[in-house]
Amino acid sequence: MPVSPAYRPDPKFPDLGPEFADPVQAEAFPKTLLRYRNDRAATTVGLDTLTDEEWVAHFGRFEPLPGNIDPPLAQRYHGHQFRVYNPELGDGRGFVFAQMREQGTDRLLDLGTKGSGRTPWSRSGDGRLTLKGGVREVLATALLEALGVPTSRSFSLVETGEALVRGDEPSPTRSSVLVRLSHSHIRFGTFQRHAFFERPDRINTLVEHVVDNYYPELAGAADRPVALLQAVTARMARLTARWMAAGFVHGVLNTDNMSLTGESFDYGPYRFLPLSDPGFTAAYFDNAGLYAFGRQPEAVFWNLQQLGGCLTYVAESDRLIEVLNGFGQAYRRELVAAMLDRLGLKPQGEEADAALVQAAFGALAEGGEALRWEPFFFDWFCGDQDRALAGRRGEIYRREGAQPFRDLVSGYEPDRPERLSNPYFAGHEPEELLYDEIEQIWAPIAERDDWEPFEAKLAKIEAARIAWALPAQGT
Repeated sequence: MPVSPAYRPDPKFPDLGPEFADPVQAEAFPKTLLRYRNDRAATTVGLDTLTDEEWVAHFGRFEPLPGNIDPPLAQRYHGHQFRVYNPELGDGRGFVFAQMREQGTDRLLDLGTKGSGRTPWSRSGDGRLTLKGGVREVLATALLEALGVPTSRSFSLVETGEALVRGDEPSPTRSSVLVRLSHSHIRFGTFQRHAFFERPDRINTLVEHVVDNYYPELAGAADRPVALLQAVTARMARLTARWMAAGFVHGVLNTDNMSLTGESFDYGPYRFLPLSDPGFTAAYFDNAGLYAFGRQPEAVFWNLQQLGGCLTYVAESDRLIEVLNGFGQAYRRELVAAMLDRLGLKPQGEEADAALVQAAFGALAEGGEALRWEPFFFDWFCGDQDRALAGRRGEIYRREGAQPFRDLVSGYEPDRPERLSNPYFAGHEPEELLYDEIEQIWAPIAERDDWEPFEAKLAKIEAARIAWALPAQGT
Protein backbone atom coordinates (compact mmCIF):
# COMPACT_ATOMS: atom_id res chain seq x y z
CA MET A 1 0.00 0.00 0.00
CA PRO A 2 1.52 3.40 -0.96
CA VAL A 3 -0.42 5.09 1.84
CA SER A 4 -1.62 3.77 5.18
CA PRO A 5 -5.27 3.52 6.36
CA ALA A 6 -4.54 6.66 8.42
CA TYR A 7 -4.29 8.70 5.22
CA ARG A 8 -7.54 10.66 4.87
CA PRO A 9 -7.51 13.05 1.91
CA ASP A 10 -9.86 16.00 2.23
CA PRO A 11 -9.08 18.61 -0.45
CA LYS A 12 -11.01 21.73 0.54
CA PHE A 13 -8.92 24.50 -1.02
CA PRO A 14 -10.14 23.86 -4.58
CA ASP A 15 -13.68 24.68 -3.38
CA LEU A 16 -12.73 28.37 -3.22
CA GLY A 17 -12.70 28.58 -7.00
CA PRO A 18 -10.59 30.20 -9.74
CA GLU A 19 -10.40 33.67 -8.19
CA PHE A 20 -8.27 32.35 -5.34
CA ALA A 21 -5.69 30.18 -7.07
CA ASP A 22 -4.29 29.07 -10.42
CA PRO A 23 -3.71 25.48 -11.56
CA VAL A 24 0.00 24.85 -12.13
CA GLN A 25 2.48 22.05 -12.69
CA ALA A 26 5.79 21.41 -10.96
CA GLU A 27 8.98 21.65 -12.96
CA ALA A 28 10.52 18.48 -14.36
CA PHE A 29 13.79 18.57 -12.44
CA PRO A 30 17.02 17.01 -13.77
CA LYS A 31 17.47 15.05 -10.52
CA THR A 32 15.41 14.09 -7.49
CA LEU A 33 17.73 13.15 -4.62
CA LEU A 34 15.96 12.64 -1.30
CA ARG A 35 17.80 14.55 1.40
CA TYR A 36 15.25 14.63 4.23
CA ARG A 37 11.93 13.01 5.02
CA ASN A 38 10.01 13.74 8.22
CA ASP A 39 8.55 10.37 9.11
CA ARG A 40 7.25 11.60 12.47
CA ALA A 41 5.13 14.22 10.70
CA ALA A 42 4.25 11.77 7.92
CA THR A 43 2.86 9.32 10.48
CA THR A 44 0.28 11.90 11.57
CA VAL A 45 -1.20 12.01 8.05
CA GLY A 46 -0.73 8.39 7.01
CA LEU A 47 2.15 8.89 4.59
CA ASP A 48 4.93 7.26 6.59
CA THR A 49 4.47 3.95 4.74
CA LEU A 50 5.66 5.41 1.42
CA THR A 51 8.90 3.89 0.17
CA ASP A 52 11.66 6.36 -0.67
CA GLU A 53 10.90 5.83 -4.35
CA GLU A 54 7.20 6.60 -3.81
CA TRP A 55 8.13 9.55 -1.59
CA VAL A 56 10.26 11.10 -4.33
CA ALA A 57 7.53 10.45 -6.90
CA HIS A 58 5.09 12.51 -4.83
CA PHE A 59 7.39 15.12 -3.29
CA GLY A 60 10.06 15.47 -5.97
CA ARG A 61 8.11 14.87 -9.19
CA PHE A 62 4.73 15.76 -7.61
CA GLU A 63 2.64 12.92 -8.87
CA PRO A 64 -0.77 13.53 -7.19
CA LEU A 65 -1.53 11.76 -3.94
CA PRO A 66 -4.59 9.47 -4.09
CA GLY A 67 -7.87 11.38 -3.98
CA ASN A 68 -6.15 14.71 -3.56
CA ILE A 69 -5.55 18.02 -5.33
CA ASP A 70 -4.87 17.60 -9.05
CA PRO A 71 -3.44 19.78 -10.49
CA PRO A 72 -1.67 21.74 -7.73
CA LEU A 73 -2.89 25.26 -7.00
CA ALA A 74 -0.74 28.40 -6.73
CA GLN A 75 -2.46 30.89 -4.43
CA ARG A 76 -3.30 34.46 -5.36
CA TYR A 77 -2.62 37.09 -2.70
CA HIS A 78 -1.28 40.60 -2.11
CA GLY A 79 0.58 41.95 0.88
CA HIS A 80 2.55 44.64 2.64
CA GLN A 81 6.29 44.02 2.35
CA PHE A 82 8.13 46.11 4.91
CA ARG A 83 4.85 48.08 5.06
CA VAL A 84 4.82 48.90 1.35
CA TYR A 85 1.76 47.48 -0.39
CA ASN A 86 2.53 45.06 -3.23
CA PRO A 87 -0.34 43.93 -5.50
CA GLU A 88 1.98 41.73 -7.59
CA LEU A 89 2.39 38.85 -5.16
CA GLY A 90 1.13 35.26 -5.10
CA ASP A 91 2.74 31.84 -4.91
CA GLY A 92 5.76 32.52 -7.10
CA ARG A 93 7.66 29.32 -6.35
CA GLY A 94 5.17 27.08 -4.63
CA PHE A 95 1.68 25.64 -4.58
CA VAL A 96 -0.80 23.79 -2.41
CA PHE A 97 -0.23 20.15 -3.26
CA ALA A 98 -2.50 18.19 -0.94
CA GLN A 99 -4.82 18.39 2.06
CA MET A 100 -5.60 15.67 4.56
CA ARG A 101 -6.81 15.11 8.11
CA GLU A 102 -4.39 14.77 11.02
CA GLN A 103 -4.60 11.72 13.25
CA GLY A 104 -5.72 12.47 16.78
CA THR A 105 -6.80 16.08 16.21
CA ASP A 106 -8.77 15.74 12.94
CA ARG A 107 -7.27 19.09 11.90
CA LEU A 108 -7.19 19.84 8.18
CA LEU A 109 -3.53 20.09 7.12
CA ASP A 110 -1.88 21.29 3.91
CA LEU A 111 1.17 20.08 2.07
CA GLY A 112 2.64 23.08 0.30
CA THR A 113 5.83 23.51 -1.69
CA LYS A 114 8.73 25.93 -1.90
CA GLY A 115 10.97 25.82 -4.93
CA SER A 116 8.69 23.75 -7.18
CA GLY A 117 9.08 26.04 -10.20
CA ARG A 118 7.61 29.04 -11.92
CA THR A 119 3.94 29.99 -11.62
CA PRO A 120 1.87 32.90 -12.98
CA TRP A 121 3.06 34.83 -9.91
CA SER A 122 6.81 34.30 -10.29
CA ARG A 123 7.40 37.68 -11.91
CA SER A 124 11.15 37.79 -12.64
CA GLY A 125 11.97 34.91 -10.30
CA ASP A 126 12.98 31.42 -11.38
CA GLY A 127 10.64 29.64 -8.95
CA ARG A 128 13.51 27.74 -7.36
CA LEU A 129 14.87 27.24 -3.85
CA THR A 130 18.54 26.84 -3.06
CA LEU A 131 19.56 23.67 -1.26
CA LYS A 132 21.10 25.79 1.48
CA GLY A 133 17.77 27.59 1.90
CA GLY A 134 16.04 24.24 2.24
CA VAL A 135 18.56 23.00 4.80
CA ARG A 136 18.13 26.20 6.83
CA GLU A 137 14.35 25.82 6.86
CA VAL A 138 14.47 22.18 7.96
CA LEU A 139 16.73 23.16 10.87
CA ALA A 140 14.58 26.15 11.84
CA THR A 141 11.32 24.25 11.96
CA ALA A 142 12.86 21.38 13.93
CA LEU A 143 14.17 23.66 16.67
CA LEU A 144 11.09 25.87 16.77
CA GLU A 145 8.87 22.85 17.24
CA ALA A 146 11.18 21.61 20.02
CA LEU A 147 10.86 25.00 21.73
CA GLY A 148 7.06 24.96 21.64
CA VAL A 149 6.54 27.48 18.83
CA PRO A 150 3.50 26.89 16.55
CA THR A 151 5.24 26.32 13.24
CA SER A 152 4.96 24.66 9.88
CA ARG A 153 6.89 21.39 9.78
CA SER A 154 9.46 20.65 7.11
CA PHE A 155 8.08 17.48 5.55
CA SER A 156 10.47 16.73 2.70
CA LEU A 157 13.60 18.10 1.08
CA VAL A 158 14.67 16.86 -2.35
CA GLU A 159 17.74 18.08 -4.19
CA THR A 160 16.84 18.86 -7.80
CA GLY A 161 20.13 19.03 -9.71
CA GLU A 162 20.14 22.59 -11.01
CA ALA A 163 22.74 25.33 -10.61
CA LEU A 164 21.23 28.56 -9.30
CA VAL A 165 22.63 32.07 -9.21
CA ARG A 166 21.82 34.09 -6.08
CA GLY A 167 23.09 37.42 -4.81
CA ASP A 168 23.19 36.29 -1.17
CA GLU A 169 24.97 32.94 -1.66
CA PRO A 170 28.21 31.93 -3.41
CA SER A 171 26.99 30.97 -6.87
CA PRO A 172 26.31 28.80 -8.72
CA THR A 173 24.64 27.00 -5.82
CA ARG A 174 22.65 23.79 -5.61
CA SER A 175 18.86 23.65 -5.91
CA SER A 176 16.09 21.89 -3.98
CA VAL A 177 12.36 21.63 -3.48
CA LEU A 178 10.90 21.73 0.02
CA VAL A 179 7.51 20.45 1.11
CA ARG A 180 6.05 21.82 4.33
CA LEU A 181 3.16 20.52 6.41
CA SER A 182 1.00 23.34 7.76
CA HIS A 183 -2.43 23.84 9.23
CA SER A 184 -3.17 26.30 6.42
CA HIS A 185 -1.40 28.37 3.76
CA ILE A 186 -4.14 31.03 3.63
CA ARG A 187 -2.55 34.35 4.48
CA PHE A 188 -3.53 37.81 5.64
CA GLY A 189 -2.53 38.83 2.11
CA THR A 190 -5.21 36.53 0.68
CA PHE A 191 -7.83 38.80 2.25
CA GLN A 192 -5.90 41.89 1.18
CA ARG A 193 -6.12 40.94 -2.48
CA HIS A 194 -9.90 40.90 -2.47
CA ALA A 195 -10.13 44.06 -0.38
CA PHE A 196 -7.88 45.73 -2.96
CA PHE A 197 -10.40 44.83 -5.67
CA GLU A 198 -13.28 45.85 -3.37
CA ARG A 199 -14.96 42.45 -3.47
CA PRO A 200 -16.83 41.92 -0.19
CA ASP A 201 -18.44 38.83 -1.72
CA ARG A 202 -15.05 37.16 -2.02
CA ILE A 203 -14.02 38.29 1.46
CA ASN A 204 -17.18 36.67 2.79
CA THR A 205 -16.33 33.52 0.85
CA LEU A 206 -12.90 33.47 2.50
CA VAL A 207 -14.36 34.04 5.96
CA GLU A 208 -16.79 31.16 5.51
CA HIS A 209 -14.05 28.89 4.16
CA VAL A 210 -11.62 29.66 6.99
CA VAL A 211 -14.26 29.28 9.71
CA ASP A 212 -15.67 26.05 8.28
CA ASN A 213 -12.28 24.40 7.80
CA TYR A 214 -9.99 25.87 10.47
CA TYR A 215 -12.20 27.39 13.18
CA PRO A 216 -15.26 25.09 13.32
CA GLU A 217 -15.86 26.21 16.91
CA LEU A 218 -17.01 29.55 15.42
CA ALA A 219 -19.71 27.96 13.27
CA GLY A 220 -22.51 29.32 15.43
CA ALA A 221 -21.07 32.83 15.81
CA ALA A 222 -23.59 35.59 15.15
CA ASP A 223 -20.92 37.74 13.45
CA ARG A 224 -18.42 35.41 11.82
CA PRO A 225 -15.94 38.07 10.56
CA VAL A 226 -15.60 39.57 14.03
CA ALA A 227 -15.38 36.16 15.68
CA LEU A 228 -12.73 35.12 13.17
CA LEU A 229 -10.62 38.23 13.79
CA GLN A 230 -10.84 37.59 17.52
CA ALA A 231 -9.69 33.99 17.10
CA VAL A 232 -6.85 34.93 14.74
CA THR A 233 -5.75 37.71 17.10
CA ALA A 234 -5.55 35.22 19.96
CA ARG A 235 -3.54 32.77 17.84
CA MET A 236 -1.14 35.50 16.69
CA ALA A 237 -0.64 36.70 20.27
CA ARG A 238 0.34 33.15 21.22
CA LEU A 239 2.66 32.76 18.24
CA THR A 240 4.42 36.07 18.89
CA ALA A 241 4.89 35.27 22.57
CA ARG A 242 6.38 31.87 21.72
CA TRP A 243 8.81 33.51 19.26
CA MET A 244 9.93 35.87 21.99
CA ALA A 245 10.38 33.14 24.59
CA ALA A 246 12.37 31.10 22.06
CA GLY A 247 14.60 34.07 21.23
CA PHE A 248 13.57 33.76 17.59
CA VAL A 249 13.69 36.52 14.98
CA HIS A 250 11.63 35.68 11.89
CA GLY A 251 13.11 38.52 9.88
CA VAL A 252 10.36 39.09 7.30
CA LEU A 253 7.05 39.73 9.05
CA ASN A 254 5.18 40.85 5.96
CA THR A 255 1.43 40.33 5.71
CA ASP A 256 1.91 37.65 3.05
CA ASN A 257 3.90 35.70 5.67
CA MET A 258 1.07 35.72 8.22
CA SER A 259 -1.11 32.59 8.30
CA LEU A 260 -4.79 32.70 9.28
CA THR A 261 -4.20 29.74 11.60
CA GLY A 262 -1.42 31.43 13.58
CA GLU A 263 1.47 29.22 12.54
CA SER A 264 4.92 30.54 11.77
CA PHE A 265 6.18 29.64 8.30
CA ASP A 266 8.45 30.58 5.40
CA TYR A 267 11.91 30.87 6.93
CA GLY A 268 14.34 32.97 4.94
CA PRO A 269 16.79 35.23 6.81
CA TYR A 270 15.75 34.07 10.29
CA ARG A 271 18.06 34.09 13.30
CA PHE A 272 17.99 32.82 16.85
CA LEU A 273 19.25 35.33 19.42
CA PRO A 274 22.81 34.82 20.55
CA LEU A 275 22.30 37.28 23.43
CA SER A 276 19.47 39.35 24.88
CA ASP A 277 19.17 42.23 22.41
CA PRO A 278 15.83 43.87 21.51
CA GLY A 279 17.43 45.53 18.48
CA PHE A 280 18.78 42.30 16.95
CA THR A 281 17.69 41.88 13.31
CA ALA A 282 17.73 38.81 11.08
CA ALA A 283 17.51 40.22 7.55
CA TYR A 284 20.59 42.01 6.22
CA PHE A 285 18.25 44.28 4.24
CA ASP A 286 16.23 45.36 7.32
CA ASN A 287 18.27 48.52 7.68
CA ALA A 288 15.68 50.32 9.82
CA GLY A 289 15.23 47.40 12.21
CA LEU A 290 11.51 47.21 11.41
CA TYR A 291 11.38 43.51 12.26
CA ALA A 292 13.98 43.49 15.02
CA PHE A 293 13.50 41.02 17.87
CA GLY A 294 11.94 43.53 20.25
CA ARG A 295 9.64 44.98 17.57
CA GLN A 296 8.01 41.70 16.56
CA PRO A 297 4.88 42.23 18.72
CA GLU A 298 4.44 45.66 17.14
CA ALA A 299 4.87 44.18 13.65
CA VAL A 300 2.32 41.45 14.25
CA PHE A 301 -0.20 43.94 15.63
CA TRP A 302 0.28 46.17 12.57
CA ASN A 303 -0.38 43.17 10.34
CA LEU A 304 -3.52 42.31 12.29
CA GLN A 305 -4.72 45.87 11.71
CA GLN A 306 -4.38 45.31 7.96
CA LEU A 307 -6.44 42.13 8.24
CA GLY A 308 -9.02 44.02 10.27
CA GLY A 309 -9.13 46.69 7.57
CA CYS A 310 -10.03 44.03 4.99
CA LEU A 311 -12.85 42.79 7.20
CA THR A 312 -14.45 46.24 7.36
CA TYR A 313 -16.02 45.32 4.02
CA VAL A 314 -18.12 42.68 5.80
CA ALA A 315 -18.28 43.79 9.46
CA GLU A 316 -18.67 46.91 11.60
CA SER A 317 -15.42 48.82 12.13
CA ASP A 318 -16.10 49.54 15.80
CA ARG A 319 -16.41 45.87 16.65
CA LEU A 320 -13.25 45.00 14.73
CA ILE A 321 -11.32 47.79 16.47
CA GLU A 322 -12.49 46.51 19.83
CA VAL A 323 -11.10 43.08 18.99
CA LEU A 324 -7.77 44.50 17.83
CA ASN A 325 -7.43 46.54 21.00
CA GLY A 326 -7.32 43.27 22.92
CA PHE A 327 -4.08 42.14 21.28
CA GLY A 328 -1.77 43.81 23.79
CA GLN A 329 -3.34 42.17 26.81
CA ALA A 330 -3.55 38.81 25.05
CA TYR A 331 0.12 39.03 24.06
CA ARG A 332 1.26 39.86 27.61
CA ARG A 333 -0.77 36.96 28.98
CA GLU A 334 0.67 34.57 26.38
CA LEU A 335 4.22 35.79 26.96
CA VAL A 336 3.96 34.96 30.66
CA ALA A 337 2.62 31.50 29.81
CA ALA A 338 5.36 30.92 27.23
CA MET A 339 8.11 31.95 29.61
CA LEU A 340 6.76 29.73 32.40
CA ASP A 341 6.68 26.82 29.94
CA ARG A 342 10.27 27.49 28.95
CA LEU A 343 11.34 27.71 32.60
CA GLY A 344 9.37 24.58 33.50
CA LEU A 345 7.39 26.25 36.29
CA LYS A 346 3.79 26.10 37.45
CA PRO A 347 1.91 29.42 37.42
CA GLN A 348 1.24 31.13 40.75
CA GLY A 349 -1.00 34.01 39.76
CA GLU A 350 -1.12 36.85 37.27
CA GLU A 351 0.82 39.43 39.30
CA ALA A 352 3.49 37.07 40.61
CA ASP A 353 4.01 35.43 37.23
CA ALA A 354 4.40 38.77 35.45
CA ALA A 355 6.99 39.85 38.03
CA LEU A 356 8.95 36.62 37.54
CA VAL A 357 8.97 37.02 33.77
CA GLN A 358 10.12 40.62 34.04
CA ALA A 359 12.91 39.49 36.36
CA ALA A 360 13.90 36.75 33.90
CA PHE A 361 14.27 39.27 31.08
CA GLY A 362 16.22 41.46 33.49
CA ALA A 363 18.60 38.64 34.35
CA LEU A 364 19.14 37.90 30.66
CA ALA A 365 19.94 41.55 29.99
CA GLU A 366 22.26 41.80 33.00
CA GLY A 367 24.20 38.79 31.77
CA GLY A 368 25.36 40.80 28.77
CA GLU A 369 27.77 39.12 26.38
CA ALA A 370 28.61 36.46 28.96
CA LEU A 371 25.11 34.93 28.89
CA ARG A 372 23.63 33.48 25.74
CA TRP A 373 19.85 33.28 25.40
CA GLU A 374 19.23 29.55 25.22
CA PRO A 375 21.57 28.45 28.06
CA PHE A 376 19.62 30.62 30.52
CA PHE A 377 16.48 28.51 30.05
CA PHE A 378 18.50 25.30 30.05
CA ASP A 379 20.22 26.19 33.34
CA TRP A 380 17.07 27.29 35.14
CA PHE A 381 14.70 24.62 33.87
CA CYS A 382 12.23 23.61 36.59
CA GLY A 383 13.64 26.38 38.76
CA ASP A 384 16.48 24.20 40.04
CA GLN A 385 18.63 26.88 41.66
CA ASP A 386 21.32 24.48 42.89
CA ARG A 387 21.78 23.14 39.38
CA ALA A 388 21.94 26.63 37.86
CA LEU A 389 24.42 28.01 40.39
CA ALA A 390 26.66 24.93 40.20
CA GLY A 391 26.81 25.04 36.41
CA ARG A 392 29.15 26.77 34.00
CA ARG A 393 27.29 30.06 34.26
CA GLY A 394 26.80 30.03 38.02
CA GLU A 395 29.04 33.06 38.53
CA ILE A 396 26.80 35.10 36.23
CA TYR A 397 23.69 34.12 38.18
CA ARG A 398 25.30 35.12 41.48
CA ARG A 399 25.63 38.71 40.31
CA GLU A 400 23.51 41.42 41.85
CA GLY A 401 21.59 41.96 38.62
CA ALA A 402 20.24 38.39 38.76
CA GLN A 403 19.20 38.63 42.42
CA PRO A 404 15.55 39.60 41.73
CA PHE A 405 15.13 36.56 39.51
CA ARG A 406 16.80 34.23 42.03
CA ASP A 407 14.58 35.52 44.79
CA LEU A 408 11.37 35.10 42.82
CA VAL A 409 12.11 31.75 41.19
CA SER A 410 12.84 30.17 44.56
CA GLY A 411 9.14 30.47 45.42
CA TYR A 412 7.95 28.55 42.34
CA GLU A 413 6.97 24.91 42.06
CA PRO A 414 8.46 22.98 39.13
CA ASP A 415 6.15 21.63 36.47
CA ARG A 416 6.84 17.95 35.76
CA PRO A 417 10.27 18.00 37.43
CA GLU A 418 10.86 14.41 36.34
CA ARG A 419 11.89 15.91 33.00
CA LEU A 420 15.20 16.91 34.58
CA SER A 421 16.14 13.23 34.78
CA ASN A 422 16.40 13.14 30.97
CA PRO A 423 20.06 12.71 29.94
CA TYR A 424 19.77 15.92 27.93
CA PHE A 425 19.88 17.97 31.13
CA ALA A 426 22.98 16.17 32.37
CA GLY A 427 25.04 18.02 29.78
CA HIS A 428 26.49 21.48 30.16
CA GLU A 429 25.04 23.06 27.02
CA PRO A 430 21.64 23.10 25.29
CA GLU A 431 20.91 22.76 21.62
CA GLU A 432 21.15 26.11 19.85
CA LEU A 433 21.05 27.16 16.22
CA LEU A 434 23.18 30.25 15.86
CA TYR A 435 24.33 31.60 12.52
CA ASP A 436 27.87 30.24 12.66
CA GLU A 437 26.68 26.71 13.43
CA ILE A 438 24.33 26.72 10.43
CA GLU A 439 27.28 27.73 8.26
CA GLN A 440 29.35 24.91 9.77
CA ILE A 441 26.58 22.41 9.00
CA TRP A 442 26.27 23.66 5.43
CA ALA A 443 29.99 23.75 4.62
CA PRO A 444 30.54 19.95 4.46
CA ILE A 445 27.41 19.57 2.33
CA ALA A 446 28.66 22.20 -0.12
CA GLU A 447 32.26 20.98 -0.14
CA ARG A 448 31.98 17.18 -0.17
CA ASP A 449 28.28 16.27 0.00
CA ASP A 450 28.67 15.25 3.65
CA TRP A 451 25.26 15.23 5.33
CA GLU A 452 26.39 13.72 8.64
CA PRO A 453 26.58 17.03 10.60
CA PHE A 454 23.09 17.97 9.35
CA GLU A 455 21.63 14.62 10.36
CA ALA A 456 23.45 14.67 13.70
CA LYS A 457 22.09 18.12 14.47
CA LEU A 458 18.53 17.03 13.72
CA ALA A 459 18.98 14.02 16.02
CA LYS A 460 20.20 16.31 18.82
CA ILE A 461 17.27 18.69 18.31
CA GLU A 462 14.88 15.74 18.47
CA ALA A 463 16.46 14.65 21.75
CA ALA A 464 15.96 18.18 23.07
CA ARG A 465 12.32 18.19 21.95
CA ILE A 466 11.65 15.00 23.87
CA ALA A 467 13.46 16.33 26.94
CA TRP A 468 11.68 19.70 27.05
CA ALA A 469 8.29 18.06 26.37
CA LEU A 470 6.76 21.48 25.68
CA PRO A 471 3.16 21.93 24.42
CA ALA A 472 2.53 19.88 21.30
CA GLN A 473 1.80 21.23 17.83
CA GLY A 474 -1.76 22.47 17.51
CA THR A 475 -2.38 23.00 21.23
